[in-house]
Amino acid sequence: MIQLSSGLHQYKNGAFVRVQDPAGKEGTMAHSILMAHNTSGSEENLKIKFDAMASHDITYVGIIQTARASGMKRFPLPYVLTNCHNSLCAVGGTINEDDHLFGLSAAKKYGGIYVPAHQAVIHQYMRERMAGCGKMLLGSDSHTRYGALGTMGVGEGGPELVKQLCEKTYDIAYPEVVAIHLTGSPRRGVGPQDVALALVKAVFSCGFVKNKVMEFVGEGIGNLTVEYRNGIDVMTTETTCLSSIWETDDQVKGWYAAHLRPEEYRELHPAPGAVYDGLVEVDLSSIEPMIALPFHPSNAYTIREFRDRAKELLAQVEQEARGMMDEKYPLPSLSDKVRDGQVYVEQGVVAGCSGGTFENIMTMTDIMRGKSIGAGAFTMSLYPASQPQFIELMKNGAAAELASAGVVLRSAFCGPCFGAGDVPAHGGLSIRHATRNFPNREGAKPSGGQMAYVALMDARSIAATAINGGRLTAADEIDLPQETAHPYHYDPTLYANRVYEGWGKADPEAELVFGPNIADWPEQIALPENLVLKVASAIYDPVTTTDELIPSGETSSYRSNPQKLAEFALSRKDPQYVPRAKAARELELTRRAGAPSEEAARLLSLAGLSAGDTGIGSLVFALKPGDGSAREQAASCQRVLGGCANIAAEYATKRYRSNVVNWGMLPFILEGAKDAGIAAGDVVVLKGIRSALLAEQYDRIPATLLTGGEAKPITLSLPKMTRDERDIILAGCLINYYAQ
Repeated sequence: MIQLSSGLHQYKNGAFVRVQDPAGKEGTMAHSILMAHNTSGSEENLKIKFDAMASHDITYVGIIQTARASGMKRFPLPYVLTNCHNSLCAVGGTINEDDHLFGLSAAKKYGGIYVPAHQAVIHQYMRERMAGCGKMLLGSDSHTRYGALGTMGVGEGGPELVKQLCEKTYDIAYPEVVAIHLTGSPRRGVGPQDVALALVKAVFSCGFVKNKVMEFVGEGIGNLTVEYRNGIDVMTTETTCLSSIWETDDQVKGWYAAHLRPEEYRELHPAPGAVYDGLVEVDLSSIEPMIALPFHPSNAYTIREFRDRAKELLAQVEQEARGMMDEKYPLPSLSDKVRDGQVYVEQGVVAGCSGGTFENIMTMTDIMRGKSIGAGAFTMSLYPASQPQFIELMKNGAAAELASAGVVLRSAFCGPCFGAGDVPAHGGLSIRHATRNFPNREGAKPSGGQMAYVALMDARSIAATAINGGRLTAADEIDLPQETAHPYHYDPTLYANRVYEGWGKADPEAELVFGPNIADWPEQIALPENLVLKVASAIYDPVTTTDELIPSGETSSYRSNPQKLAEFALSRKDPQYVPRAKAARELELTRRAGAPSEEAARLLSLAGLSAGDTGIGSLVFALKPGDGSAREQAASCQRVLGGCANIAAEYATKRYRSNVVNWGMLPFILEGAKDAGIAAGDVVVLKGIRSALLAEQYDRIPATLLTGGEAKPITLSLPKMTRDERDIILAGCLINYYAQ
């Protein structure tokens, strides 16, 4: 199905050959786009300025608050504020509509573009209104991917957007570029999610494209519609790549023309003889309908194989789930989903930027026309990606067909992707054409004894399952209707009526509208000469996701209040993290006040350090933290609670490491971390850490681990630390850095 080849490969006349000479790397599409946006003058170390940015209502308040504190007076580039995450408007903390009013007022004051709630999910709006061939877009959402439209999208944490708002740059070393060579044509019943899951399975665990650019080339591209390409492209985030870019053709040209922006199209192809840093061969005709079992998109199998091994594979999921729940709670069984050799699910969801697109929905409609999901336990919901698409579905009758079949049609909302909509029942198994199925992401609370399971599938197979009343069915197992190309008539009237277009129209006299629970970031101090850090959590899981570092879903309504949100940090992974971190923070506060508490004095004495130049804080130890979302709160919550560092074997994504740095924390690497024996409650002493950073001594940083009454020397490192990153950490955080 998919073959990986490392090493240099040259692309010429539609074929690849292995080479030794790197000459030709400048022939990739990625190179030309990156260089067009690079301001450094260096091809090795890039300083990128983006064409436009986007944030949704879980992230834009914090970003604007940070930028304000850093001196921003206006938005220097088009900045789209969408409202597709905190759309429920009352989930226990901030009244979300307060965030929306803040966003609209910020768009007026600083010159932004404001998309009201339920009008479009962030990435569909950016596709329809902001993408353009050769452009680069930055988003504070990990699924910022518009490569199929000839646009390089990068998803990062909020502080990277703050840098652009403060007219600074996105600084990275020139990334490796891996060719994704598409050949053949998909079988009937195979959709974009099937291709995406097969691709994620092939490259995720081995890190083949981690922090690299995926460049899609080959004759197979022409056999895919643009929406099909978008559906694959948005899931490249789950490979942990940096960005993506595709060859463009007349289909893309027609897409831009249909969306009334023909001027945004230009033809993109690699130069003859372009050289890539690796090659992924994808034969589209070999892909079968897929299912990604809990708890990761890479945990993927063909539906056929899964059904053959259902009891075995579901038992593996149960075993992993058991590790997430306290032993005092009974674990709901998945074995009861297997009956008479078939697998039954309770819920189907098709949603948002990956699943809720017009073409997907029309294909579902063809499959479900005149049929029903039945009157049993199975339920199904559909979230179109934008209101213009929903309006077309109403005009052509598809909405009525689906509603008559029992599908619940909802508005443009990202909730199912992060646990704020259609949360499955305890023990329920949900199949979803959405972006993720990470632990705890769908809204269950394992720490409270509630466990639900989400598997990812393509909309076609979800529709096939729905008409069989929840019996898991691959789309190629049913009598598929004749494939029909459904015309789409894009009408931007709704956007003209409802979207506030403030780019270039900043009004400095406009007042920001603050709800009572929108709070400023707490003050952070500069890095002291020495640190005494208590280990507030030690996680030895192979990977720790951002959803585990700061849960999504019910926490959404607290994201405009840093102190209140921090109370949820690691709550589903390590409920004792917050009290441990707060206890360490209290010790630091007594030190800063000039009267160290008895425990603070004991720790300082144990470390052989004085209170005047030694900070007391906490750290998180995890083998591989940060897979998944770009949300900066995964790091900022640690900082708000007094966190000063992470210690890891490696960081799952660049964006999480960037968030750690931008919030003034040290992103340490520890060789042999798995066998280090670090435990919660241990203490790490760092003598002269500020001097080490000033001297740019990053390779070997001596530290002492106080554990079990013993003092053990350990050696930490800060690989790939840049001068700007160092200065941000020395200042205490990005806000302080800009204030200086």
